[in-house]
Amino acid sequence: MIAGVIVDVPAFGTDKTFDYRIPEHLEETIEVGMRVVVPFGPRKLTGFVIGLKETSDLKRLKKIEDIVDPSPVLNQELIGLGKWIANSTLCFLHSAYQSMLPAAMKMNYSKRIYSINEAIELPDLPEQIRIQLDSDKGLDWAEAQKSGKHIVRSIQSAIHNGNLEVKYEIRSKGKKKRHKVVMVNIPTMELNAIYDDISRKAPKQAEVIRYFIGNNETKIPTQKLMDETESSRATIKSLIDKQILLETEEEIYRDPYKDRQFERTVSLTLTEEQKESIKPILSDIENNQHETFLIHGVTGSGKTEIYLQSIEAVIQKGKEAIMLVPEISLTPQMVHRFKGRFGSEVAVLHSGLSVGEKYDEWRKIQRKEAKVVVGARSAIFAPFQNIGIIIIDEEHESSYKQEENPRYHARDIAIERGRFHQCPVVLGSATPTLESYARAKKGVYTLCTLHERVNQKALPTAEVVDMREELRSGNRSLFSTALFDRLKDRVDKGEQSVLLLNRRGYSTFVNCRDCGYVAQCPHCDISLTYHKRSNQLKCHYCGFEDKQPTECPECTSEHIRFFGTGTQKVEEELNKLMPEASVIRMDVDTTSRKGMHEKLLNAFAEQKADILLGTQMIAKGLDFPNVTLVGVLAADSMLHLPDFRSAERTFQLLTQVGGRAGRHILSGEVVIQTYTPEHYSIQLAQQHDFLTFYDKEMLMRKLHQYPPFYFLTLVTISHEELMYVVDVCEKITEVLKEGLSEQAVILGPVASPIPRVKDRYRYQCVIKYKNEPTLKNILNEILAHYQKRMQQDQLTINIDMHPQTIL
Repeated sequence: MIAGVIVDVPAFGTDKTFDYRIPEHLEETIEVGMRVVVPFGPRKLTGFVIGLKETSDLKRLKKIEDIVDPSPVLNQELIGLGKWIANSTLCFLHSAYQSMLPAAMKMNYSKRIYSINEAIELPDLPEQIRIQLDSDKGLDWAEAQKSGKHIVRSIQSAIHNGNLEVKYEIRSKGKKKRHKVVMVNIPTMELNAIYDDISRKAPKQAEVIRYFIGNNETKIPTQKLMDETESSRATIKSLIDKQILLETEEEIYRDPYKDRQFERTVSLTLTEEQKESIKPILSDIENNQHETFLIHGVTGSGKTEIYLQSIEAVIQKGKEAIMLVPEISLTPQMVHRFKGRFGSEVAVLHSGLSVGEKYDEWRKIQRKEAKVVVGARSAIFAPFQNIGIIIIDEEHESSYKQEENPRYHARDIAIERGRFHQCPVVLGSATPTLESYARAKKGVYTLCTLHERVNQKALPTAEVVDMREELRSGNRSLFSTALFDRLKDRVDKGEQSVLLLNRRGYSTFVNCRDCGYVAQCPHCDISLTYHKRSNQLKCHYCGFEDKQPTECPECTSEHIRFFGTGTQKVEEELNKLMPEASVIRMDVDTTSRKGMHEKLLNAFAEQKADILLGTQMIAKGLDFPNVTLVGVLAADSMLHLPDFRSAERTFQLLTQVGGRAGRHILSGEVVIQTYTPEHYSIQLAQQHDFLTFYDKEMLMRKLHQYPPFYFLTLVTISHEELMYVVDVCEKITEVLKEGLSEQAVILGPVASPIPRVKDRYRYQCVIKYKNEPTLKNILNEILAHYQKRMQQDQLTINIDMHPQTIL
């Protein structure tokens, strides 16, 4: 038998299937979808088996050396999906397949050098290296390369002369967690007699035996047994030595939620609007039909209950469900809702879990121990084989688009999988993307609208405050009079408030008032952000850190000050102005430690704080009954970015964060602080008027030839030398102009909005088009042409077929 293998070499010449002979002892074992170890040139690599056949056009075939997985990690559907992703995002096949697996399953390759003859015969090598060469572990080639060129040459010469040999080793990053368990090794009837016999001589051992008799247990984790009986390891070992007990090792799951109790919940009674929306979804589930639904429902209109009841119908049919939620911030509350309704049948996949926890949740799905997966973007690849529904909540979120290869959008993958499984795909949002809503208007998607909140509560009233007027009246505070008075009122009443600021850190930049110097990152063309807690300047692009200067490095003036506003600065000002109010701050800095998201949100839910202050992560999906005020401090911070989606993103963010107020018995208010109150996205967010915003923004998009009227492709070139980047970008633009039709609009070459990141200059060109059947072929030819330079000169060419941002 012969296996077709996609090998782990990301290059154009190797982005195809290679035939390998299956050795006899593996013929019964190897299946399509498994990973195998194969020889490739002098190396050993892993690859995915994507087909089996009996003959090959090639005469001499190398043999597969070993298998990595005992069972297939990709099913037939995912293998086909990988080919579709590679074609639609212009990535390599292996990258597409690798993106479907958890990080723990990625492989570590190492090249180790061992002595054939005694390394003593190599006197020109240092003694430390000779000892390593003679050891069982050998010498790691990566470490050897750090030792200097003359040592590397000596090793290469010794390999060539046959004194040293090279071995390629492949190891999986993830490890299965195991624990020791103890079980009774004799018939249960005999335990009582043994207990009577040893109770006087060895009371501690007798206590352990009594535990097994009293609890009627035959197997228990060793550690739990020691805790329950307050016995030592020596006591357990004595009973094992007497062959009364037997100890073995068992694999266990790392369950991130094992210490939580989830209260069981039942289905709620649906409103008339909810019933109308769920009816066609349930009909598709019943008839195994594929259709894409867009649920456009105001915040608090009960979209989650529609999701839960649809999934219930799917589970009753014996099928599986995928539920995507954006980012980690939504997950704690979502997990509670789903675990409460479906218990242990829920697997959770999101970035807040450790590598091992994600691996175990993925294996639960693969072993058919879970029926529902709740997770962020990558959960769309859950290895289910009988999907009954796919749901994407907050479908407008940009985090559903992967920003590195393969640059897929979870929504496109969901629709492709829905088509394969003939099941409904449900997209839900209070502020859907213009592309999705336009498709729903054209009938490509089925539109379901929820106009009212579940409890018939009115949407919160919103007030827009012109911060220019506040400055004119002498208010230099971060808070307008209207917002400050309302905050104070809520604290006095014992109600809670949410404050949104779209930045983290203490201030946006550090500036000298005498000469105008601004502290810049030495590796990126971007100003550094001041973080007060660590008294440091940080670059949010490359991670560079520097001490806060006490005087200007250029003119030595002491008038060096912070400009702009960050979350830390707002927190400090709140503490000064309202010392009686307790504040919880949520941003990347306070939530970077594992579990902090949930800890902070739980503290706010338990009303341990009056004000929740945060960045975008607090704007969506959170539901706190006592929140009656939402304040937006810098509504226009996104509005003036050089990006065609900036007005849409501003409208979405303001509408979403406003929806956190007044969701239950108490009514809510929203205060939006801005320097551009006349902008239509801010005015229409104040009125919760999505339809007018949609019409207005669509006119702008049509006028300027942007999606959904045109498709976009962004080509970004980066390198350490500026002129090299400009030259390559100009040549690529010329090729595109020659190859594409006259209807295509090509913008560029031009410097990227952030022209340098991590010491690499960035140039780009944007292609706007309606129908260019040759575009992918031309782009693939460009990548193939520059492949050698990309490998040797560290040139990078990134192609994003449907960019979410052109920054």
